[in-house]
Amino acid sequence: MEEFADAKEDENKKIVHTYPLVQACDMSEEMKAETVEVIITACEKYGTDYFAAAKTVKQMLDKKFGPQWNAVVGEAFGIQITYQTNTLMYMFFGGNLGICAWKI
Repeated sequence: MEEFADAKEDENKKIVHTYPLVQACDMSEEMKAETVEVIITACEKYGTDYFAAAKTVKQMLDKKFGPQWNAVVGEAFGIQITYQTNTLMYMFFGGNLGICAWKI
């Protein structure tokens, strides 16, 4: 009986990824690496202030790759966008924190 309780307890644990998990990206490898770095820096700096993190990601990408970048940072959101080719990044960081960055 005790073994069953331990097995059930293991099933209920959430898997938290401590590394960036890129779900979708059509950027070049160099641009992808720089974008991931920018996103990680902003998310670590602002923690649960998703608005400030998204604003920082947008501003940093505007400086590095030119204007018209957009960013969404949050948990449990859906998105449908139109974007320039080779400018989309959708990733997860710190478990279930989703980040989407793209250029119009």
